[in-house]
Amino acid sequence: MPEKQQAEMTFWGHLDVLRKVLFKIIAVIILFTVVFFMFMPTIFDKVILAPCRGDFWLYRFFHDITAYFPFLPEFTTDGYEVQLINIQLASQLFIHMSSSFWLALVFSFPFILYFVWDFVKPALYANEIKGVRMAFIFGNVMFFIGLAVGYLLVFPITLRFLADYQLSALIPNQISLDSYMNTFLSMIFILGVVFELPLLAWALGVIGVLHRDFFKRYRKHAIVILLIIAAVITPTSDPFTLSIVFLPLYLLYELSALFVKPKATIGKEI
Repeated sequence: MPEKQQAEMTFWGHLDVLRKVLFKIIAVIILFTVVFFMFMPTIFDKVILAPCRGDFWLYRFFHDITAYFPFLPEFTTDGYEVQLINIQLASQLFIHMSSSFWLALVFSFPFILYFVWDFVKPALYANEIKGVRMAFIFGNVMFFIGLAVGYLLVFPITLRFLADYQLSALIPNQISLDSYMNTFLSMIFILGVVFELPLLAWALGVIGVLHRDFFKRYRKHAIVILLIIAAVITPTSDPFTLSIVFLPLYLLYELSALFVKPKATIGKEI
């Protein structure tokens, strides 16, 4: 839509365009939900429940590393399996539907961003379009990288520790399906949101709230805090596992600093 037509559009015209955008978003989410619902049993066995088995790629990688370096604690994969139980009559049906919806929401995210971008683009000046377009693309990419890190790295390590942890040998661990899915979805989505921090840092840098000197000044503090976070996620005595979680978080911190202008140039840029 040309900018002139956009400027002359009435309030009800804008509302009609917004209604069409929302309809497209809902239609895409419903379509993806139906598709994922049809294939959910296969996805559940091969993807969602994959960290419950000893042949998960991360476990095999840790096994190979610890076997190669004798000074590291041995990481075993033989016979490892996390057994889930269902204690609610309708849980499997509800989880089938909710998992389909959440996966649909994730994979429709690029389409949602495109529809939102198409709606706001006519209201932007020509010099703003490139920056906002790059922000949309970068935010989308970082979100999926965060999801991948959560699924491939953070969640399996957390599951491995918590599933084997026992306060007493008299208390066997029986993990419910609801508990597993709540932890799975929340942890992975949190990582997706956390990986949007460089985009947030860039936005705060553009308006002059944040500058690169801040990251330099508090780098040592950030390292300590990130080490504590990594230790909470992986409460084991294995420094290798700790570093595996710490490094992505620290790289995220440095990436955020890279996207922020030095203090001396912020005013000139704006």
